[in-house]
Amino acid sequence: MNALSEDPNLWNNAAKAQALMKERTTLEVKIKEIDGLQTDLDDSVELIEMGEMEGDDAIVKEAEAVLRAAKGRAEKAELQTLLSGEADANNCFLEVHAGAGGTEAQDWAEMLTRMYVRWAESHGYKTEWLEESAGEEAGIKSATIKISGDNAYGWMKTESGVHRLVRISPYDSAARRHTSFTSVWVYPEIDDDIDIVIEDKDLRIDTYRASGAGGQHVNKTDSAIRITHLPTGIVVQCQNDRSQHKNRATAFKMLQARLYEAELQKREEATQAAHDAKTDIGWGHQIRSYVLQPYQMVKDLRTGVETSNTGAVLDGDLDPFMEAALAHRVKGGGGMVDDID
Repeated sequence: MNALSEDPNLWNNAAKAQALMKERTTLEVKIKEIDGLQTDLDDSVELIEMGEMEGDDAIVKEAEAVLRAAKGRAEKAELQTLLSGEADANNCFLEVHAGAGGTEAQDWAEMLTRMYVRWAESHGYKTEWLEESAGEEAGIKSATIKISGDNAYGWMKTESGVHRLVRISPYDSAARRHTSFTSVWVYPEIDDDIDIVIEDKDLRIDTYRASGAGGQHVNKTDSAIRITHLPTGIVVQCQNDRSQHKNRATAFKMLQARLYEAELQKREEATQAAHDAKTDIGWGHQIRSYVLQPYQMVKDLRTGVETSNTGAVLDGDLDPFMEAALAHRVKGGGGMVDDID
């Protein structure tokens, strides 16, 4: 890796160089963690042997505590290796949409959004609000947040689904118990550095005499360019310059921009189709229940992980749920923990 950073040609391609340096940093952090685990293991084993030989229970207990902590770190490191999906390392977008139920559901949507922002900030991720639609009386109808950081999508992707809240509504004068639903959708940020390939056989290029209002600035030569992209039917034209060559170059850039825009539109349509499909089935596919009345319990319906510490969860303590859901998805089994009380 040192040879890589010393390569004089490395920064000829800035984007590639930044990606390589980011990968280097990630690998260095992982190697340091593994080395640290090995050191803790070796030192602890040595201390335990020493303590047992000398009959010093305090040393043995101290070393065992270090081993327990190392075991937890090793489990987290194992989960990191499961974040191997194509987009797992990417930033992500979080969308929250209140379900039916008016103010109660909109308040629940705001609570969930706050929960995820707290989780992201506690992990050093950057959050950027992209959209927020306020509720009529309280809460929000919807919100979109960009979460930026290493493996943001990998960790967040298992949160997509419907979240159910049961509580005594603060907006009900009769203090009745209400059930509210909010849908969460997480999707990765996609690299927009698209290489638009245009083949000559797909183009029809026409030259024509530029038109204008008259006078000395009218281009009297056949220098105007019209380019038709046959597969898509997109047409661009340029007549700004008296040079046919310059007009052709400008029109080609315009065509690239139009094709790029068309690709983005295709992505948006695919994204919307996925969102519509999720919405159609979402309300019957709850992933987690948050019960605040008549008892306190948050339970993930996919992995069985549950806790009675609802306050901590709503303040962003989501790691046990995310870890279990990720392990469940990748390994096809249950969560790594059964209870997080």
